Amino acid sequence: MSKTLKIISGNAHTAMAQEIAIHLGTPLTETDVRKFSDGEIFVEIKDNVRGADVFVIQPTCTPVNDHLMELVLIIDALRRASARRITAVMPYYGYARQDRKVAPRVPISAKVVAQMLMAVGTRRALFMDLHAGQIQGFFDIPVDHLYAAPVLLDHIGSKFKDVVMVSPDAGGVERTRAFAKRLNASLAIIDKRRDKPNECEALHVIGDVKGKVAIMLDDMVDTAGTLCKGAAALLSKGAKEVHACCSHPVLSGAAVSRIENSEIKSLMVTNSIPLRPEAAACGKITVLSVSALLADAIRRIFKEESVSALFV
Repeated sequence: MSKTLKIISGNAHTAMAQEIAIHLGTPLTETDVRKFSDGEIFVEIKDNVRGADVFVIQPTCTPVNDHLMELVLIIDALRRASARRITAVMPYYGYARQDRKVAPRVPISAKVVAQMLMAVGTRRALFMDLHAGQIQGFFDIPVDHLYAAPVLLDHIGSKFKDVVMVSPDAGGVERTRAFAKRLNASLAIIDKRRDKPNECEALHVIGDVKGKVAIMLDDMVDTAGTLCKGAAALLSKGAKEVHACCSHPVLSGAAVSRIENSEIKSLMVTNSIPLRPEAAACGKITVLSVSALLADAIRRIFKEESVSALFV
């Protein structure tokens, strides 16, 4: 019996889901996901999914709890409707930064999310640029981990010359080194520390950035404070200009105004998260689509082909 491919979207990022469906040549499965007046979420799958291979596209971006609950309820509805296999496609994994105990009596929230997804019937998961790669180990089901690197590298390579890739902190060095190697560029690191309690952070640039186009790389930009301070530090060390790129444009709080008023020339992001109106209106922010990459991964999973071949 031949398999049937179904693509379903929650309310988190319907534009991306539509793009993925177009790339796959498959219409989105009609789904009703809405709220009752008291805030409870209602889900109804309008089409027959019995025996289908279903991919649910739902980044758990802000409002995180609403989008996570939508995802959980959609998956439960699909399981009860006898879907053959349900894959959670989460271009952005909310709660990913809470991946370990950093203090007594705190939860490991990223693990809790994984347990919730498995409990309701998720049989496979597809993520992109997890904040911590070890989150894959929280799942007892197959996990495919995509990287936005091919999309970001193509853009950087076509637009900039004489580049130095910069890690905004020690934790991102491995990721930034991989980008520098692919671009045949040099590497620099921003070392952030407090020399004394209650004193402001001192930023030290490790590496030569003088006269070069500095591009700071991170997996996500949230408040943008680190990037904006890093840009000033790079310029003080002689960088010709400073740009930044990331996979996930969380951009909470005053992040957009900070970027607009900073020394950063441009911020390159993917469409893993839909931009807020003020971010979409910011002339410094460039959005690169990863919908084709996600669609290719979904196609390969559906056909039982290698996903890792995308990055060879």
